[in-house]
Amino acid sequence: MFKNTSVLKYILLILIIIILTIFTQIGGIVYLISILIIKRKKAKYKLKRIGLFLILYTITTFLIVPNLAPLFGRKRIAESDKIAANNMFTILMNRNYVKPEMNVTLAKIAKGLDKKHKGIKLVYLDAGFPFINGFPLFPHLSHNDGKKIDISFIYQTKKGDLTNKKTSISGYGVYTGPKEGEYDQITECERKGNWQYSFTRYLSFGRINKEVSFSERGTRDLILEITRQPKVKKLFLEPHLKSRLNLKDLKIRYHGCQAVRHDDHIHLELK
Repeated sequence: MFKNTSVLKYILLILIIIILTIFTQIGGIVYLISILIIKRKKAKYKLKRIGLFLILYTITTFLIVPNLAPLFGRKRIAESDKIAANNMFTILMNRNYVKPEMNVTLAKIAKGLDKKHKGIKLVYLDAGFPFINGFPLFPHLSHNDGKKIDISFIYQTKKGDLTNKKTSISGYGVYTGPKEGEYDQITECERKGNWQYSFTRYLSFGRINKEVSFSERGTRDLILEITRQPKVKKLFLEPHLKSRLNLKDLKIRYHGCQAVRHDDHIHLELK
């Protein structure tokens, strides 16, 4: 009985470390250090471990990782009055690291967007982890080298004014689907058995700002700024939106049914 309980505890411990590593890259190591420091013999050891983990994780995320990441060719996304994360969780989970040239490109895109629409920010979603090329950024297929980033669409109020408000907590999962008469790639992919195509609807973590809607004008101008950058290799967008926004640039591509749909965000890649 006691042996089985011990085995289950070790399995649970391993699962926690794996999950923290999958979602934050560094969390598993930090949690393991917390376990090694706070032994079971100490009173209220579980509470103390959690407290120590939170302290060490915060210190590591904000003070240690930013200084180590450049050794791996990565830097934190340089936020400004023109560039911001959609939410703080992206930063807390270390999913805001890119190659230095991405920072340069994002700054140029944000500057061009601000010239056209004063006060409208470039809002980013998931980018990449700080260390190791090839380390997967779940649930993305390709965010593993610092050259990829997801960008939020631009939205507008009921009056048609552009706004920095978004439609979901995570930035994903609230779609701008095909209108009647537009090509419906989503239905086509799901008909072929690609069940994961609309999976991001479960990753929205809640819909917000229901009073705002997709801005064709704002999003088109954002995409034009992206394609104008010489370092940009390609961006992914659903075919119905490419057609609706009258976008012709060859950098704008379809990602394939094996991925997830891209009518809730823009996926950008550098050369």
